[in-house]
Amino acid sequence: MKQIVVHCRDTLTQVALLEERVLTEFYAERPVDKQLVGSVYIGKVVNVLPGMQAAFVDIGLDKNAFLYIDDLLPAHLDKIPLVKPSISELIQPGQKLLVQVIKEPLGTKGARITTHFSLPGRWIVYMPNADYVGVSRKISSEQERSRLKDVAEQLRRPGEGLIIRTVAEHETLVALERDLGVMRGDWEDVLRLAETSEAPLLLYREPGVLDRVVRDAFNDYVDELIIDDPVRGEALGRRVREMSEELAQRIHIYKKREPVFVAYPVKEQLERAMKRKVWLKSGGYLVLDRTEALTVIDVNTGKFTGTDDPEATVFTTNAEAAAEIARLLRLRDIGGIVLVDFIDMTSDKHRADIAALLEQEFRKDRTKTFAVGWTKLGLMEITRKKARESLDDSMFAVCGVCGGTGKVPIERASQGKRR
Repeated sequence: MKQIVVHCRDTLTQVALLEERVLTEFYAERPVDKQLVGSVYIGKVVNVLPGMQAAFVDIGLDKNAFLYIDDLLPAHLDKIPLVKPSISELIQPGQKLLVQVIKEPLGTKGARITTHFSLPGRWIVYMPNADYVGVSRKISSEQERSRLKDVAEQLRRPGEGLIIRTVAEHETLVALERDLGVMRGDWEDVLRLAETSEAPLLLYREPGVLDRVVRDAFNDYVDELIIDDPVRGEALGRRVREMSEELAQRIHIYKKREPVFVAYPVKEQLERAMKRKVWLKSGGYLVLDRTEALTVIDVNTGKFTGTDDPEATVFTTNAEAAAEIARLLRLRDIGGIVLVDFIDMTSDKHRADIAALLEQEFRKDRTKTFAVGWTKLGLMEITRKKARESLDDSMFAVCGVCGGTGKVPIERASQGKRR
């Protein structure tokens, strides 16, 4: 059973995805924290750095956004020059430029921006200048893929690009055309505003967290959506009914006194998953440590003694850890490079099986995630697309005492005990 559970309180919206009552994804949003990824700005070029083939653009945020030359050149391969020109030949300081955020500001870095625009809809991702058609690889039927590609070619105008999303499988031409019409209208509004606006200015923002999750994850495989706000629940039902009457009937208003995240096992699982040390059901455990550059995960047998065969015990622990690691990467929205120190295995087959298990679990992740392979030191290297703050960063602040190290000088710790 798959469920989407929504908790609304004052200005806070929290959305949890459960699979067989196991928490797999969690999102939280306040109005002041609306995500920037997907937003379109008219910006002003501040600095052009030919040595880096990059530029900094003022889009109205605290830090200037970063634009690399690959995000400035044409999106379609047949128009990319074999030898890249200097970025100074393409843009100049003071120039107005229409851009879209593809990565949130993180730490000391500003937002990453592009001129390769894309607007996601329910069934289609609309790319006004991409000039190609793509179909989600998760649609396995070649016959259906071919049909959807033909439909997309029929709908798109010259120069436009369309990607048919997984949820569009078996959808009608009318539904896809309606979805495309909404996104075309949004893009035309952006262009009109850009012509008359002074930079920097926000021209388009992605919908809020609830609308995004409904758009991207509320499909035929979700059994129910539970929301504890009657007003927002009724409004959501009306919007979903325009897409699907059947899905609208799966929306339920939660009315019990017990908090919805307690009635559905969200709060307890979230608290457990956000700890540095995460226990496995078998008695083994994981230790997660994050740096600015990467995340390191250590796998331990812990209390699990297993069988008389040490190799079997190790493999069982590693297999359980692999599934849990894939879940935690989704749940905590950890991106970038991830190194996993699995317990040493002597069997090449077991190592291959763990890699295959990771790949299988990563297919459930809506964010691109890859098991790159085993390093020479026996570590598993994983990459996961990093576009926004992780759940760790959005839910926790750096400790004012230890500065984020988790440690304080022994003298200070002793003074605290005496008090």
